[in-house]
Amino acid sequence: MKLSALSRISLRTVALGYLFVLLVLPLIIILWRTFEEGFVAFYDSITTPAAISAFQVSLIIVAIVVPVNVVFGVVTALALVRGRFPGRNLVQGVVDLPFAVSPVVVGVALILLWGAGGWFGGLEDLGFKVIFSLPGMVIATIFVTLPFVVREVEPVLHEIGDEQEQAAATLGASGQQTFWRITLPAIRWGLTYGVVLTVARALGEFGAVIMVSSALPGQSLTLTLLVHGRYINDHNAFGAYSAATLLMGMALVVLLLMTLLETKRAAQ
Repeated sequence: MKLSALSRISLRTVALGYLFVLLVLPLIIILWRTFEEGFVAFYDSITTPAAISAFQVSLIIVAIVVPVNVVFGVVTALALVRGRFPGRNLVQGVVDLPFAVSPVVVGVALILLWGAGGWFGGLEDLGFKVIFSLPGMVIATIFVTLPFVVREVEPVLHEIGDEQEQAAATLGASGQQTFWRITLPAIRWGLTYGVVLTVARALGEFGAVIMVSSALPGQSLTLTLLVHGRYINDHNAFGAYSAATLLMGMALVVLLLMTLLETKRAAQ
């Protein structure tokens, strides 16, 4: 069915208006509230000890979560695509579980497991604190970002098939040689795209992290928690907008990287 010129213009207008109200307008308001007092005030707000600590903790979480999800994602994707084993459908469901479960529920579940009186709560007596510290935040972030690498690598493995891997095995290549020289180069773009999505989600995660964090500067305060704390607890709207702008800038860098990678992948 062909749409008339008026219908196409109307649909585009509605879509652009929706995006403007939902995305562009809030960004404009945030930027205006951030820089209405000048760039110096913004810089001073994002270079306080609490802001620097939150920035560092966010990067530490990303630095831990990404390698863990890369290893788990690639291994799981290979197992799901190349393997046939009992419980395969169950594994597929577990991988998609973070998409269906609220992050707040994830945080509560972690408290029940790792908190005082939980199944693994006795670890605190041994000096290993999970809940309300960095390890709990890392575990929560790993869970919510778990599907991205798997779901980006899996369709690539389906597309390339296993003919080249079988040929390498026939020529005497070991499993490690086949993976590093054939499989990994073939899935590199899907893997990279999954890493970018993982970084973006890890930087912006709030629901699961706030449940297992003490939100104390220098200990377990991320940028998202800093925005929440400044706006809700400290009633520091300017500081909250400044931290949000810093977080938004990091997200835009990730988005730009994702767009460039997608363009390069399409070109190849």
